[in-house]
Amino acid sequence: MAEKIVFVGVLPEIVLIEDADQVVWVSQTGNLRVEFDPQRCPFSSNVFQAPPGVRLLSGTPRPGIKPGAFKYRIAIDDHVIAQGEVIIRGKPLF
Repeated sequence: MAEKIVFVGVLPEIVLIEDADQVVWVSQTGNLRVEFDPQRCPFSSNVFQAPPGVRLLSGTPRPGIKPGAFKYRIAIDDHVIAQGEVIIRGKPLF
């Protein structure tokens, strides 16, 4: 008997990136929507959308954005399913 894996929620809940990185979200089952607070969004847009199976790319953080934690909501077919967080790490001091 074959096993079928089912992922529930958002994996991982927290993503650590640097200023030259970007985040990629994918949903195989429905229309994906990722929404950051418009006042606390590190990317050029605070809302990202994609149809099923399409990779949703954040792009790199906006120039001059300070390191920190940025929370977002994620919805599939207009139903919020989870919350996540992108943490932008600062450059090392040494």
